Amino acid sequence: MFCSKKKSLEVERIVKANDREYNEKYQYTDNRIHTCKYNILTFLPINLFEQFQRVANVYFLFLLILQLIPEISSLTWFTTIVPLVLVVTMTAVKDATDDYFRHKSDNQVNNRQSEVLIDSKLQNEKWMNVKVGDIIKLENNQFVAADLLLLSSSEPHGLCYIETAELDGETNLKVRHALSVTSELGADISRLAKFDGIVVCEAPNNKLDKFTGVLSWKGSEHSLNNEKIILRGCVLRNTSWCFGMVIFAGPDTKLMQNSGKTKFKRTSIDRLMNTLVLWIFGFLICLGIILAIGNSIWENQVGDQFRTFLFWNEGEKNSVFSGFLTFWSYIIILNTVVPISLYVSVEVIRLGHSYFINWDRKMYYSGKATPAQARTTTLNEELGQIEYVFSDKTGTLTENIMTFKKCSINGRIYGEVHDVLGQKTDMTKKKEAVGFSVSPQDDSTFPFFDHHLMESIKMGDPKVHEFLRLLALCHTVMSEENSAGELIYQVQSPDEGALVTAAKNLGFIFKSRTPETITIEELGTLVTYQLLAFLDFNNFRKRMSVIVRNPEGQIKLYSKGADTILFERLHPSNEDLLTLTSDHLSEFAGEGLRTLAIAYRDLDDKYFKEWHKMLEDANAAVDERDERIAGLYEEIERDLMLLGATAVEDKLQEGVIETVTSLSLANIKIWVLTGDKQETAINIGYACNMLTDDMNDVFIIAGNTAVEVREELRKAKENLFGQNRSFSNGHVVFEKKQPLELDSVVEETVTGDYALIINGHSLTVYDQWFITLFNIVYTSLPVLAMGIFDQDVNDQNSMDCPQLYKPGQLNLLFNKHKFFICVAHGIYTSLALFFIPYGAFYNVAGEDGQHIADYQSFAVTMATSLVIVVSVQIALDTSYWTIINHVFVWGSIATYFSILLTMHSNGLFGIFPRQFPFVGNARHSLTQKCIWLVILLTIVASVMPVVAFRFLKVDLFPTLSDQIRQWQKAQKKARPLRSRKPQTRRSSSRRSGYAFAHQEGYGELITSGKNMRAKYPPPTSGLEKTLYNSTSWIENLCKKTTDTVSSFSQDKTVKL
Repeated sequence: MFCSKKKSLEVERIVKANDREYNEKYQYTDNRIHTCKYNILTFLPINLFEQFQRVANVYFLFLLILQLIPEISSLTWFTTIVPLVLVVTMTAVKDATDDYFRHKSDNQVNNRQSEVLIDSKLQNEKWMNVKVGDIIKLENNQFVAADLLLLSSSEPHGLCYIETAELDGETNLKVRHALSVTSELGADISRLAKFDGIVVCEAPNNKLDKFTGVLSWKGSEHSLNNEKIILRGCVLRNTSWCFGMVIFAGPDTKLMQNSGKTKFKRTSIDRLMNTLVLWIFGFLICLGIILAIGNSIWENQVGDQFRTFLFWNEGEKNSVFSGFLTFWSYIIILNTVVPISLYVSVEVIRLGHSYFINWDRKMYYSGKATPAQARTTTLNEELGQIEYVFSDKTGTLTENIMTFKKCSINGRIYGEVHDVLGQKTDMTKKKEAVGFSVSPQDDSTFPFFDHHLMESIKMGDPKVHEFLRLLALCHTVMSEENSAGELIYQVQSPDEGALVTAAKNLGFIFKSRTPETITIEELGTLVTYQLLAFLDFNNFRKRMSVIVRNPEGQIKLYSKGADTILFERLHPSNEDLLTLTSDHLSEFAGEGLRTLAIAYRDLDDKYFKEWHKMLEDANAAVDERDERIAGLYEEIERDLMLLGATAVEDKLQEGVIETVTSLSLANIKIWVLTGDKQETAINIGYACNMLTDDMNDVFIIAGNTAVEVREELRKAKENLFGQNRSFSNGHVVFEKKQPLELDSVVEETVTGDYALIINGHSLTVYDQWFITLFNIVYTSLPVLAMGIFDQDVNDQNSMDCPQLYKPGQLNLLFNKHKFFICVAHGIYTSLALFFIPYGAFYNVAGEDGQHIADYQSFAVTMATSLVIVVSVQIALDTSYWTIINHVFVWGSIATYFSILLTMHSNGLFGIFPRQFPFVGNARHSLTQKCIWLVILLTIVASVMPVVAFRFLKVDLFPTLSDQIRQWQKAQKKARPLRSRKPQTRRSSSRRSGYAFAHQEGYGELITSGKNMRAKYPPPTSGLEKTLYNSTSWIENLCKKTTDTVSSFSQDKTVKL
């Protein structure tokens, strides 16, 4: 935000290595980042500008200006400036606190240390001091400080491995490789210090997957692409060190270019409150106009008679001008109609809810010691109004940890476990896992329990051997041994890792590879295959193949891919096996497993040589190179012989089924974003209970344009017409905070922001200090306590009955209808507060025989009644009492009486006689029994209609929240926990359309030899052990919710 200004728009970037003086003439930004909004100098003007974008704040500022005009000021200026300053100050403190943490985060990042090559030696330098053109050294597991051109690394051919989770959420490692001319620099500091290459590249932009540029060095030019660039936010993995040249720094990095400008977000509550404030302001204007017209009429007909007594000259003050001044006077008198304190209450409640979210132990993930974190304090209530949830699949719904579960080889399924009666049963950890006992690389955690497969391997079944051989050869996995002699696989795709690991545990161990060979261990015997060609995967092909020559001289093509793609390329003789394997695939897909078809082809030596010559020509072609290569791949990947299929499980994340079920019952629509095929997406939907067998139809929307999609949606809607498409409402942990906050908003509108007037001549019924302190002292804390701490039902019952979420979605708790009910309630309370004391005091004498119908006693009586009515109303609305609620509610009443007696005391009058003229009135009035009887009568008359209305409403038209609250009170003991049953997997005829999860281009990388790792001890890694999900939570939830709802005397039925 406060970066250096460029003289002109940057079209291209020119950077020279190791030459800060050369690069400074382009005025490139340094590596310092700013995500904060303010600094010490700009905070006050910018924050005030933002705050006075609110209608209420502008109104009160305008009101304050009017009060400084003596001719129209009916109240002293402090009645407005005190609440306005308090509101602005509290909001400014909150904004300053938020920005302080942004500053703290910025400083933490900017002060990270990095090794920078300066004056021919490596020096520790803060990130913020890194400049464009500097050469930086990165070490393993270190964050990348800026966008770098990779120069060299510890790996052969200048390769390095990076994790881009901070950029795109992908945890799979990606490979970057340096130019061959720079990879030779290695770690030689003297050679790196002499490197003076010039990079001419694109201007800063936010495209993470594209980079174009040219490196000029030693009279040669070398093209640059995204594979040569390491972006800020990445983490260096499995690479001891690397060197890079800074191309983009700070705000110019692609990460920061994507962050965008911080937007000021407003919730639906904010927008509604602004609308209501405008309505209130319009009402105030209309009321002022009516009263001003009345004043003009009175002045014209009656006021003239008093001019002589007031020593006014003729024409000094006519009736029209009097009405004009009176209009502004009434605007000032009725200023509390506009609820400025409402904004403060909402902000404080949001802040309290944010801390509750951060402190919630049930949202603390002990696995990584990570608590929930509310990154903003302005959107909390939106958590109770969510209608749509968009989720990624891999790594979000699923763990992205693949486990080999089953396979079909030559028409036989392996991986199923049968009991003593021959019935198929679920796999359990109690079963003994299989493994090739003679292999030192056997993984004891390999979760495969069918010993029939091991028997087939030992008996020398050729199809089984060929199947496992294919798994050990056809992949892009890299292998190495750590210091303990353990074989470690570096995988770009977790699917491949699962298949290669399965082959390893079944006796076919992938050992190593070179650009020309692949070495595996087949049942204890090392076998080296010559790698002749690698037919890489891409999103269109959905398959990959390798062509190898075995020690006997036979040439074989091994292929694996999506079954719908591979089956089209089978030899006609596979028809029977194809039918059987298809049935097995349907069974696997019904269990939610990711499937893959396996096939091979024997190739003639002469045919292969001719095909390979054409492939070399296609690779050297300039025009239509990709099309020619794809055609050759299609030609050789035909007449395949089917071996079988694999079934891999991507375990759902813990709690996914429960969460999805609650969200679905909450009437929250869930969208899962995935790059998988349609069939796979449907199966995942069934696996996590977004789709169930109870659903009659699953509609496929496959339009390619907006018009087509809209038409298909219209047809789907027509097909659903007349059917019951409603879902039960759901609930999340945050939801109960939202209606409580809205309840507090209603309270504030009803009891905290109205004023009464005695007559048309600038005389308020309350004294000015009461008007000033009413919202900010007498009634603010009870409202805040209720908004922050109250809950209508406890968290467990909220989770058990997700239907409680629906009122928040439908805005039933705070809307325009509720607002007008509050207005009616406020009008009734105002009339009761005024006319009951007025009637009671009319021509009445006190116990001491003195007249008590004076203005000051009347004001004290009304003010006392109002404060008690407000506190009682808050008490009636509070469902969950804490010690803080008690202190705030009853303490507010005590505070009122303390301040009242102090302001009416002789001592304060002696010091400020003009500001506190009500000397002795409170003590005199509150000692009269008749005054207390009037106060009691006023309170009862104000509160009883509300109590009666709520009693009848709860009894005759109870909401679900009312019913659960009554049931909750009736429960004396906690409900016993229900036993959990083993989860049963569903079956389906749907086919899984598996698509590879890795990127295109790894085949070329393997055959080039650039990713062949040196014999360095790598960091330990591997596939994690997956957990079994054996609970039937959905059954318990449905039963529990049904039991709960059925116990209520409600005519409506809740369908789960």
